[in-house]
Amino acid sequence: MSEDMLDRLLEKLDLVQKVRLLSGATTWRTAGERTIGLREMVTSDGPAGVRGEAWDERLTSALLPSASAIGALWDEDLTEELGGLLASEAVRKGVDVVLAPTLNLHRTPLGGRHFECFSEDPVLTGRTGAALIRGIQAAGVAATAKHYVANDSETGRMHVDVRASERVLREVYLAPFEAAVEAGVWLVMAGYNGVNGATMTASPLLAEPLKGDWGFDGVVVSDWGALRSATEPALAALDLAMPGPQGPWEASLVQAVKDGHVPEAAVDEKVRRLLRLARRVGALESDRPPRTPALGPDGTRSLLRRTVAAASVLLTNRGVLPLDALSLPRVAVIGVHAACPRVQGGGSAGVFPSRVVTPLEGIRARLDGLAEVVHVSGPGPGIPPAPLGTGWCSDPRSGEPGVLVRLLDGAGRELHTEHRLSGAQLEPPVTPAARTVEISALLRPPSTGAWTFAVAGFGRMSLTLDGRTILDGEFPCTTDDPAVVHVNPPRHTVRATVDTTEPVLLTARRELVPGAGRATIVAAAPPEPDAAAALAAAVRAARDADAVIVVVGTTEHTETEGHDRGDLSLGGHQDALVRAVAAANRNTIAVVNSGGPVELPWRDEVGAVLLTWFPGQEAGTGLADILFGDAEPGGRLPTTWAAALADAPVTHAHPVDGRLAYTEGVHIGHRAWLLTGRRPAYWFGHGLGYTTWEYGTVHVPAEVTEGSPFTVRVQVRNTGDRPGREVVQVYLARPHSAVERPVRWFAGYAAVHAEPGAWAVAAVQVPAHALRHWSEAEKAWRTEPGTYQIMVGRSADDLAWRGVLPLRGRTG
Repeated sequence: MSEDMLDRLLEKLDLVQKVRLLSGATTWRTAGERTIGLREMVTSDGPAGVRGEAWDERLTSALLPSASAIGALWDEDLTEELGGLLASEAVRKGVDVVLAPTLNLHRTPLGGRHFECFSEDPVLTGRTGAALIRGIQAAGVAATAKHYVANDSETGRMHVDVRASERVLREVYLAPFEAAVEAGVWLVMAGYNGVNGATMTASPLLAEPLKGDWGFDGVVVSDWGALRSATEPALAALDLAMPGPQGPWEASLVQAVKDGHVPEAAVDEKVRRLLRLARRVGALESDRPPRTPALGPDGTRSLLRRTVAAASVLLTNRGVLPLDALSLPRVAVIGVHAACPRVQGGGSAGVFPSRVVTPLEGIRARLDGLAEVVHVSGPGPGIPPAPLGTGWCSDPRSGEPGVLVRLLDGAGRELHTEHRLSGAQLEPPVTPAARTVEISALLRPPSTGAWTFAVAGFGRMSLTLDGRTILDGEFPCTTDDPAVVHVNPPRHTVRATVDTTEPVLLTARRELVPGAGRATIVAAAPPEPDAAAALAAAVRAARDADAVIVVVGTTEHTETEGHDRGDLSLGGHQDALVRAVAAANRNTIAVVNSGGPVELPWRDEVGAVLLTWFPGQEAGTGLADILFGDAEPGGRLPTTWAAALADAPVTHAHPVDGRLAYTEGVHIGHRAWLLTGRRPAYWFGHGLGYTTWEYGTVHVPAEVTEGSPFTVRVQVRNTGDRPGREVVQVYLARPHSAVERPVRWFAGYAAVHAEPGAWAVAAVQVPAHALRHWSEAEKAWRTEPGTYQIMVGRSADDLAWRGVLPLRGRTG
């Protein structure tokens, strides 16, 4: 359908119809309009997977590794494949718009949503995001670049006003979004935050540079609930307000047009963009191509397994990895995370996988018939209890594994009942007369003692155990953050004695309060083992084993949307656990299960440190492939890891008087480390494989011309005895620049594969804009002619070659 046809459709709509299209019809659907053959378009959260329209644990999704893991791939082809998987899942679930990728940056290691962002670097983030966008949209499903812009921390995110100069925005925080527009992204999401005094849904940055300089022809959608007024966002180039119905637009925007405050031409332009999106995803009757999922279950599992290995970063290896499965009579697998890994971060991006292969399961399957595998949990995690599931619980009516959910009216009469699989009910069904949500389960205690119970939600809540009230209180809602209200409300815990292993009835009730959502969570945990005794048991298992794999990590309570982190500690007794088992067995491999940086004070005491991020549903299969040499750990760090939080040069994520000043300017990530001269634990770009490499001849142009890209060709030789992959990185510097610049900055990369002893050539394409800077005085991009330094290496600090790059200005 041509642009002229879109205009003819637009002419058929009156003002009320047009404005109706610019607000959500439901939480996840846009409005349809029969008169022009437009159906509703369905949106869904990403990027860990495509959940669909409902928070229902029975509606499962493929669970990808976290975005930070995808950022660690340094592999655009594989990232495009993952985009194709997201598109396949979207088609399977009837979704038109995937709300991914997140293009915000790892500005500080304390960012609570670190796991949902790719990298600390604007170039790597832009390239990775563009690849994911291409993969999603190739199948006729829309991608969404979010959260535009400078939504890089969670503290006060609904109202924080970020202060950053025009140059810093252009060169750092807007750059990944510019790359997304160049890749053809169909939607851009405006964040909750403000920038330089204007909330993003009403920011002039939506018009310039997004729609003006960059030529973005898609839809600008608000983050869910971010729109708080009608006129200013309408004038500032926002196109679609979500969710609906009854959003700030509708009647208010119609009246604003009639009163002359908003030109109807502005409304027409928004509708035209929405119709263009509808054409692209097949939501118009004349443009509805049949869509079928591209990947089946086997292809999905294979791709996700391969991704776990490709994204895992081998930080340290003292000759321990890979393990020889044929020479290990006994392997000790230690840690709570080995049997209960964290496979995704907390918040709105969460999905419900049908099956998760744990590290313990993956290792046992790989060593089946070859070695004895012993698992010891070690000390408990010391965190709030997990929601009820199917392990210890059954529906008190049907006896099926899971829980019973009931809706009650004001008199306590039952309005609705259903069997569910989880004690975390984020969207229990509601009826107009419903006043209370009740979740109950027969708990089969595996042990007696002081159990910990919890209930989460808002309003009047209670917990009873076999009819005995153990918690009862009023818990008001004091936040407007939807991630807290609708996804992760605070848990209120209580300890109660369970003196039997016979089934006991646990019942949670939550009053439905207007404006406080309906998320209701009931959780329970048995007594944790004595920490000293559990640590001693882990040491005994390590001492008796031929190799030790200790899995440690963060939790949904430390890495989640809605909260920034307070520190970089693993928490609990995990550091003591690693140190103790490493002292007992030198063949100890520490597997780190986190979405973002953590402190590793024992990193020099273990045989190897392997970072697997939040690895998704194939966590265990991919990990086993790495451990036993069936695959090489292919990841490279997308962000610099501090040895200790106190060393990190940029840590401030908390607003002061509602403002968050980006005082570090263009110096974030490895740039900030280089500026301060501090040494991190591991640099941006770092990652080991199972072979070694020699760098040979480097070819750079004798001279480049302003505004022209160029290619750096690097010869590398595999000097080890295994095939391998090397990621060759290029950095630039301008020591005597007339403008402030980073000590050096990342310009590009290329990966090569080579057999043992073989040479390969990495051709690194460096775009013309790698040499430019933004001139605030001229409001334009400028490039300084003269001599630049160019560097080639394996990380931001491990440089194998240095040279010069003369740049001449344009002539004529």
